[in-house]
Amino acid sequence: MFAELSEKLEATFAKLRGRGVLSEADIKDGLREVRRVLLEADVSFQLTREFLERVERRAVGIAQLKTVSPAQQLVKIVYDELTFMLGERREGLKMSTLPPTIILMVGLQGSGKTTTSAKLARKLKGEGRAVRLVAADVYRPAAIDQLETLAKELDVPVYADRTTTDVVRIVRTGVEQARKERDRVVIIDTAGRLQIDEGMMDELRRVKDAVQPDEILLVADGMTGQDAVRIAQGFNDALGVTGVILTKMDGDARGGAALSIYGATKKPIKYIGVGEKSDALEEFHPDRMAGRILQQGDVLTLVEKAQESFDSVEAKRLEKKVRNEGMDLQDFLGAMKQMEKLGSMQNILKMLPGVNSKMMKQASQVDPKRMRHLEAIVLSMTTAERKDPSLLNGSRRARVSKGCGRPVSEVNRLLEQFREMQKMMKKMSAARR
Repeated sequence: MFAELSEKLEATFAKLRGRGVLSEADIKDGLREVRRVLLEADVSFQLTREFLERVERRAVGIAQLKTVSPAQQLVKIVYDELTFMLGERREGLKMSTLPPTIILMVGLQGSGKTTTSAKLARKLKGEGRAVRLVAADVYRPAAIDQLETLAKELDVPVYADRTTTDVVRIVRTGVEQARKERDRVVIIDTAGRLQIDEGMMDELRRVKDAVQPDEILLVADGMTGQDAVRIAQGFNDALGVTGVILTKMDGDARGGAALSIYGATKKPIKYIGVGEKSDALEEFHPDRMAGRILQQGDVLTLVEKAQESFDSVEAKRLEKKVRNEGMDLQDFLGAMKQMEKLGSMQNILKMLPGVNSKMMKQASQVDPKRMRHLEAIVLSMTTAERKDPSLLNGSRRARVSKGCGRPVSEVNRLLEQFREMQKMMKKMSAARR
């Protein structure tokens, strides 16, 4: 996500920082480069021009600054304006004071509405809200089956009616059932089309009039760039959308849709889809995303993901055991599995400040099956060996290697990693005493 844009902007600012003292001409050259980078990222010409005008107005006179590096000050100005361009501040879902909150999901066919509806249901359920899905896509074959399958995995109820194609009736009845069951949120998965057509919009208008949704969320494919912006404008003109969810952002290296959609529609991006799994839906924070783009990291999101992913009971048990008895290989494996819940090494690194493209490239070369290999090695050991790794002499390591089907060098590397983590845990434990 934003990989190309981030790399090119960092290269531009690195040149400016390398000069030490900047002239007004240097700053203008740098801004011309920023302009080129934004246009290559598929940001619209009009929005790019407005962005640069704002930056130029604020950048007047920074070349004469003595107390702050002019290059750093320019980066700060670009950061502020990127944040403004992305939506200024986080806008959450508008929750009705009289439940249920009704969320209408709209968008073109193939944008990912059904899977995104399920992801949003999972997120809201995780926040302690009773959620119900309504299957209102009566046109796409197996759309109802798909939604029911996803909902079953999440243990979320679905209202569906296969006896009628009257979408308004289905939605109205689904909302009524949610009220009876005292659900807090209803998410309506509607049908998409290959293009915006009047028939589709008329049906959505009738649904909107029937249930008066609190949120109308456009689900748009982030990889389509300026097409996503045009689609957002079309849906907004016809329905008055209240927010946007951009999908497939993990595959979008340029980020043109995310950078343009708020400026073009003034509708906030509320969530972004960053993968296929049910938990791959992130809240969208303009300031944090601007930090990621400028390689300043996003530690707040990383901390939130850790709090959401980690088993607090297991973490406390491990901390107590390490403090009193020390860590063994079974504990090490458990800790590594907890880390795995945060996602790939690339996902973690891009949220840390100062991580450059070289580090990201190295992370991409890490075998994604590494955790499975570590688990196989540890499980090939006896209980005694896991508790006391010093027992693992040469012949025992050879036996473990044969048992798990991994080379002895990997067994040795695992034991080295374990020793390093053991030292780190002892230091942390001593510091807390």
